[in-house]
Amino acid sequence: MVRFEHISKSYEGNPAVNDINFRVEKGELFGLIGPDGAGKSTLFRILTTVLLPDVGHAYFKDRDVVDDYRYVRRNVGYMPGKFSLYQDLSVKENLKFFATIFNTTIAENYDLIKDIYEQLEPFESRRAGALSGGMKQKLALSCALIHKPEVLVLDEPTFGVDAVSRREFWDMLKSLKAKGVTILVSTPYMDEAALCDRVALIQDGNILKINTPDGIIDQFGKQLYKVVTQHIYQALQALEKISDEWHAYSFGQEIHIYSSKSLNIADLKGQLVSMGIDDVQIEIGKPLIEDCFMDLMVSEKTEDYV
Repeated sequence: MVRFEHISKSYEGNPAVNDINFRVEKGELFGLIGPDGAGKSTLFRILTTVLLPDVGHAYFKDRDVVDDYRYVRRNVGYMPGKFSLYQDLSVKENLKFFATIFNTTIAENYDLIKDIYEQLEPFESRRAGALSGGMKQKLALSCALIHKPEVLVLDEPTFGVDAVSRREFWDMLKSLKAKGVTILVSTPYMDEAALCDRVALIQDGNILKINTPDGIIDQFGKQLYKVVTQHIYQALQALEKISDEWHAYSFGQEIHIYSSKSLNIADLKGQLVSMGIDDVQIEIGKPLIEDCFMDLMVSEKTEDYV
């Protein structure tokens, strides 16, 4: 359904994406996962004909998005990261406006947005600028879907909204996927990667790995140990002194150690206690997507970004 072939783009001489190649199959929920500045928005803007690549080609249904930009715009729905609807128009006026632009009506494609828009109906006379973050998100999604696109492109749609709205939004995406919509979504939240069919991990304009979430975790290839202590900073310093054969990073209230060989937990704990970290607990853990991402960045020699 979508292909990127050797896409590169720079801004004022600074590379944003470098020789990007991947494809998205029909009916797939594909996630582009990476931190701010990784190149996610650049790729989506190229696909949606907002931006021209310096090198390479992007295709929608085997049509070059530059040569056939009118076709692409008619059949792709785009929800940018920044709320870009008319804030002085009401909810209903915004939806009607976007339907008119695409030469359709709300009634004609209402079945696609019904489950989403029903949550907005009590506020349909309210100006878009006065909506909460979660409601703005639902309105933007409704406007992106009103022309019944074959592909939906969502650039960090859950950024800055509360946890409940994030969960509701992903439930809506699952419902849309069940209706046959192909979805590309970008996010800096690693936990959302597990909700996609496949993901591409991207950093500094380069694709680190593409696979299913489970496939990426299965390829971790190292042993992970979780260290719990009230003295995280001191423990990190101590771990660096003990050995340079592993990498250790703070994860919330834990430290995760990635080691290519098995460690003697009792010995490691004893060494930390001897260095003044006397409240430490260590156990073997299961890696998450974020662990895989961190380890890949080190492997690709981009540790400065960790």
